[in-house]
Amino acid sequence: MAMAAGWTHGVKLRAALALVATALGAASAWLGWELHERSETSSRQQDILAAARQSALNFTSLDYRHYDRDSKNVLSGATGEFAEQFSAQTAELTKLVAANKSVSEGQVLEAGIVRSDERTARVLLVADSKVTNVSSPQGASRNYRLQLDLVYEGGRWLTSNVEFVG
Repeated sequence: MAMAAGWTHGVKLRAALALVATALGAASAWLGWELHERSETSSRQQDILAAARQSALNFTSLDYRHYDRDSKNVLSGATGEFAEQFSAQTAELTKLVAANKSVSEGQVLEAGIVRSDERTARVLLVADSKVTNVSSPQGASRNYRLQLDLVYEGGRWLTSNVEFVG
């Protein structure tokens, strides 16, 4: 009888240990998945912010002496409606920038993601630029509050829309 009780106790102990090991394994797998998801989300958000910052910098930094190159930089990070609008205005802007000898040196001060998922994002940006031209040779400061919509295409985040806000 004592032997049967010891055997039953041993079976119960092994069953309890197996249950605990299974629960720990499941918890470890879940935590590993959560860490992986958080890492992917963080990496995606960094990529979105980097693309938005570069797009805004390209958009606010234009030089009449290199306008062809600068406008290509804007278009290289653009898609959809924004690419169409900017392309449609490039010829007119080229003439205007050249006639005024405009140089704009932009900088992005702040950027934050409003919303994002695996394919789309909306970013708010604050940017400043110093603009010199024939009517303002000493330069004038310009402040921009921008909302950029981005889409993930071809392995890159591209700006699909730019709106001036606030």
